[in-house]
Amino acid sequence: MEAANRGANDASAPSIGFNITLPHEQQPNRYSTPELTFRFHYFAMRKMHLAMRANALVAFPGGFGTLDELFEILTLRQTKKSPAIPIVLFDEQYWRSVVNFEALIDSGTIDRSDCDIFRFAETAEGVWSELISCGLGVPGLSCQASKFGRAKSSHA
Repeated sequence: MEAANRGANDASAPSIGFNITLPHEQQPNRYSTPELTFRFHYFAMRKMHLAMRANALVAFPGGFGTLDELFEILTLRQTKKSPAIPIVLFDEQYWRSVVNFEALIDSGTIDRSDCDIFRFAETAEGVWSELISCGLGVPGLSCQASKFGRAKSSHA
């Protein structure tokens, strides 16, 4: 979240922060707009508020928290419990090394078509291109036409 907040701050734009209270660490990052920074005690409440307000998800390489939030949105999309929003994974090599999508398909735990709900991109321009091509801002339009195994953008 800090990267998005920093980008907004660098552009002199306000940005929201959804912080989680942890016992030994975690203060709101210095780039989020203070009056738009919210603290949550429970992870589940934070995820719910993120999910219900998201118009898209761009996931950058990260740790357990990133994986948790990514898989929450993927599961909501897979089960059609959330609106169709664009999902873009930044750095295809990273994501394919961390998540063995083919093994999930081969084991029957997900369907190959489940991988059509996300795309990959390698640059900021590629992310933006994927978001626009998936219909960012157009209700009901999603990335369902994408093909797993290759990015649709010429930037990726």
